Amino acid sequence: MSDKYKLTNETMEAGGIKLFRIQALRSFGDVKAGDLGGWVEGVKNLSQEGDAWVSRNAQVFGDAQVYGDARVHGNARVFGNAGVYDDAWVHDDAQVYGDAWVYGDARVFGDAQVYGNARVYGDAWVHDDARVYGNARVYGNALVSGDAGVHGDAWVYGDAWVHDDARVYGNARVYGNALVSGDAGVHGDAWVSGDAGVHGDAKVYGNALVSGNAQVHGNARVYDNAQVYDNAQVYGDAGVYGDAGVYGDARVYGDARVYGDTPGTPMVPINSDKYKLTDETKEASGIKLFRIQALRSFGDVKTGDLGGWVEGVKNLSQEGNAWVYGDAWVYGDAWVHGDARVSGNARVYGDARVSGDARVSGDARVSGNARVYGDARVSGDARVYGDALVSGDARVFGDARVFGDAQIHGNARVFGDARVYGDARVSGDARVYGNVFGAYS
Repeated sequence: MSDKYKLTNETMEAGGIKLFRIQALRSFGDVKAGDLGGWVEGVKNLSQEGDAWVSRNAQVFGDAQVYGDARVHGNARVFGNAGVYDDAWVHDDAQVYGDAWVYGDARVFGDAQVYGNARVYGDAWVHDDARVYGNARVYGNALVSGDAGVHGDAWVYGDAWVHDDARVYGNARVYGNALVSGDAGVHGDAWVSGDAGVHGDAKVYGNALVSGNAQVHGNARVYDNAQVYDNAQVYGDAGVYGDAGVYGDARVYGDARVYGDTPGTPMVPINSDKYKLTDETKEASGIKLFRIQALRSFGDVKTGDLGGWVEGVKNLSQEGNAWVYGDAWVYGDAWVHGDARVSGNARVYGDARVSGDARVSGDARVSGNARVYGDARVSGDARVYGDALVSGDARVFGDARVFGDAQIHGNARVFGDARVYGDARVSGDARVYGNVFGAYS
């Protein structure tokens, strides 16, 4: 088959390297004959086969290669010996360099960087200001976002999520539906798996294992050969180490220490949780929900205040200022944590996550595997579902729908009857409203 593009006479310099604007010679994929693309150093950088393309102001240079059906666009840069291939996308202001590879259906965007000998593949996403480097691997449906870093020989995979300022490094493994957030660190040969979470300033290291629905947060430390699993929680300034095991519904907190070969559930008093489930219940689609009540004051919540409805303590973190107000419901495997708020008649369910300082209010719904975090707001009759992400200072309101793999971030606004879906990206100060469908920005 004939070449699909040529180098034009339009040039620019990047780091002392002369780059050429490309132009399509024939139509392929969503590219039309005559379309101008991005910038490459030479034909070595972009395959003449497949639907791979470099568009907008994106740059590919050095010995980097883009091939298959991959896309590099926006202001993204791919250089060094890096490879982007299959159906992978690198866009926004993201950078992939060194000997890093991004492939499969992976996405790297925002201001994210992937470098060294790192590999990002499968359906994994790396975005915001996240960094993946060294010999790290991020794959499956894993998500690395915020200012998070994954490096060394660490692996993050499955449906795991590493975000905020969290760090995963060394030979650590984070997988399953595990969540590592805040300023938490997982390193050494530690493993965090299942639906476990490590948050706040907590650290898990050595050969420690945290699994099941266990949560380690605050300034807690779990290390050596210690194991925390089932529904156990370790928080405050507590430490679990040696060959200790903490499991069942155990709580280890304050300045408590569990160590050696201590088996079983430690006899640590459970009285510092911020809320409890009351005896007041209701049903939602056959699921029993419990009204919550504050056990201590935090944020704008006072001791004794009644809140909204949850299926269980798995739905609302006992840490931070997160709260469910009014007639709002959180159920299924959904989780509200950090300082997030769910209020009004809002519903959060499925495997959805609402975190950071995010707010979900009015009659809004967040469901599926959707994520709402940062200072984002979802309100009115808006719906966010599927694998959609709403982050930063973004706002979704009115009757808007955001779904599929769509992402809304920055100061973007989506409202009215707008529909944003598929792999759409809406960022910066963009506005999408009215009857817009499948918007891309």
